[in-house]
Amino acid sequence: MRNDPAGPAHGEYGEDQVRRARIAVATVFAVHGAVTGSFATRVPWIQDHAGVSAGQLGLALAFPAIGASLTMPLAGRISHTFGARAALRGLLALWTLALILPSLAPNLVTLCAVLFVYGASAGMSDVAMNALGVEVENRLDRSIMSGLHGMWSVGTLTGSAAGTVAAHLGTDARLHHLLAALVLTALGLIACRGVLDLRGEPDEEPPPRFTLPPRSALIIGAVGFCAVFAEGASLDWSAVYLRDVLGGSAGVAAASTTAFALMMAVARIAGDRIVDRFGAVRTVRTSGVLATAGGLLVVFSPVPAAALCGFGLLGLGVAVVVPLAFAAAGRSGPNPSQAIAGVATITYTSGLIAPSAIGALAETTSLVVSFGVVTVLAFGLVVGAGVLRAGDRRVTGSAAGSGARPVGPAPKH
Repeated sequence: MRNDPAGPAHGEYGEDQVRRARIAVATVFAVHGAVTGSFATRVPWIQDHAGVSAGQLGLALAFPAIGASLTMPLAGRISHTFGARAALRGLLALWTLALILPSLAPNLVTLCAVLFVYGASAGMSDVAMNALGVEVENRLDRSIMSGLHGMWSVGTLTGSAAGTVAAHLGTDARLHHLLAALVLTALGLIACRGVLDLRGEPDEEPPPRFTLPPRSALIIGAVGFCAVFAEGASLDWSAVYLRDVLGGSAGVAAASTTAFALMMAVARIAGDRIVDRFGAVRTVRTSGVLATAGGLLVVFSPVPAAALCGFGLLGLGVAVVVPLAFAAAGRSGPNPSQAIAGVATITYTSGLIAPSAIGALAETTSLVVSFGVVTVLAFGLVVGAGVLRAGDRRVTGSAAGSGARPVGPAPKH
């Protein structure tokens, strides 16, 4: 990729411009997260409006995974054709406006259709913003990805907090999501003006549609899979869990998503400093202990308040795993880009299939059993933390300095 020919001399951005681009892409991450938070808190309302059971809701929540899986490879080609800035602007606007659709669905069939579009726009915009985030990180020559993912969590927290208030007031989700979509679209378009405008060389081949990951990436990806599965399950099912299992009110149920997002945001914003001090393996192992404790608290909690604390611990425990998985993949073999792309695909897919898997298991057993499975996967972080040793910044140095330039989808979590 090269810079916009209308940009600075020698085809390079100055340090101040790169710093401004970091702020811009951080804002984009926050906007993207706010859409997710706005949707997650109103899942119970959407379920009731569409008249679907827990199992049918789980089926519908599989369609974002299908939409994203089929369309994520297009993001690289769109960026190559139109330039990174224009591609991000269009894809982010598509994602923010897609928030309007789920609350309009009157039945299962239409809910599945609109969630397909919702997932497609989520996946493509996610790939575009993560690619630009990695480019800024490389140009600054220091790690910023944990902070960017922290901004995504801040956005999720903001969206879920607004959703909690809307649910508590009994606001129609159609009105809530319309207003949120308009505000977030405007913020996203403004933020995109400041991101790096990278374009492909005229003779450069378009990015490949699929990349086969090396074997080492599969092992690292398994650890990321555990973390992102717990994240996806908690974001989309925590509110339903508190309402249906523990009898919490609509406002209290929505607050579970807020608690989860709050702890993720705190951990991710502080993540780079913690890892630099304690190392990747110790950080993830401790995180796994916290996430396991949170899962156990959710499963065995007799009251909504204790479950709220459990979801908060789950968020704290899984927050920094994905950025560390990227760092480890980048040093796991001779082709860092291929390895990181493989890990990204595994973790992103995990987050997309988790909600539907939880729903399917809940239909055949119960939501309590579903979160028992989440707890087992959280313990997998304790067992598998050692495979992230290659990403330990205390041992191997800066991720940005490794020269790794990931290609392909990267998760928001």
